[in-house]
Amino acid sequence: MSEMNPNRKIIHIDMDAFFASVEQMDNPELQGKPIAVGGAENRGVVAAASYEARKFGVRSAMSGILAKRNCPEIIFVRPRFERYKEISNQIHKIFRDYTDLIEPLSLDEAYLDVTQNKKGNPSASLLAQEIRNRIYNEVGLTASAGISINKFVAKIASDYNKPNGQKTVTPEEVIPFLEVLPIRKFYGVGKVTTEKMYQLGIFSGLELKSKSLEFLEKHFGKSGSYYYNVVRGIHNSEVKPSRIAKSVAAEHTFEVNLSSEVFMLEQLELIANSLERRLKKHKVSGKTVTLKIKFSDFTQQTRSKTLPYFIVDKGLILETVKELLYQERMKDSVRLLGISMSNLNTEVKKAVVAVQLKFDF
Repeated sequence: MSEMNPNRKIIHIDMDAFFASVEQMDNPELQGKPIAVGGAENRGVVAAASYEARKFGVRSAMSGILAKRNCPEIIFVRPRFERYKEISNQIHKIFRDYTDLIEPLSLDEAYLDVTQNKKGNPSASLLAQEIRNRIYNEVGLTASAGISINKFVAKIASDYNKPNGQKTVTPEEVIPFLEVLPIRKFYGVGKVTTEKMYQLGIFSGLELKSKSLEFLEKHFGKSGSYYYNVVRGIHNSEVKPSRIAKSVAAEHTFEVNLSSEVFMLEQLELIANSLERRLKKHKVSGKTVTLKIKFSDFTQQTRSKTLPYFIVDKGLILETVKELLYQERMKDSVRLLGISMSNLNTEVKKAVVAVQLKFDF
């Protein structure tokens, strides 16, 4: 069994309501108002909500209809992903002044390994504060940060003093911090797993820690060893500057439910075209084609086929998707279709291993 490594300095930077904050920064008339990026159409989904909107219970992934019901004054703004990417690049340029060990999770969050850093600063907490100050002064947005000995604890910590704050969990504080942590706040424990843990009498880190490895593996399979380790502060995943994509996907939600497979094929051809463009942009191909179907009752189904060779061509993708579509009759009308390509031909790259040093937080 691995042991907790107290000699790493990991910072998790998380931008505050990123998409919404960019819109408020670019349009002063939106400042201080409840806004939602996306969600305006009948089937629209909120991509991000400002903190003013969050006070009314508006959250990302919520339907626009529900967002409007919760907050009648909400202002819907069309997403501008090119602008968000531009701002994200500015933020990452600041990161690179401190370390080359940067692992982006999305446009608005990233891990930084500053065990060794370009500033020669032994304090990860002071580095995080400096990075946040620079983001605010040079970009105009606020960010929150979590600082600890591994990615797992750092990510949880970054959510503690949001917005525009940071929290450090020092090596000696890791175990006490995790023991009192509600199980629903453990990164990697979703709603379904949380409910299952509640049924097993696990409500906090301390109760999770009291369970044996055998018990956790019996009830949670392969994830059992993950839960057993992280609650003991063991999470040795390195910060990987080159995160290799495991899949590339494209999907579309329809204004009107589709009940005819002929109409579905027309849409799948458009989605296959989009997927081919994305594959070529990332210079990858794949062997496994997956068709995603979301029905009008919101149930979801996936159907996959693995080919003996790598493909990228939309014609070959569509040919495989047709086979998957006709695999069985549709049980209901369809509100969303998607195609993803996995089992990619990307080469796994090893991240640089940080030299382990004794340090002050």
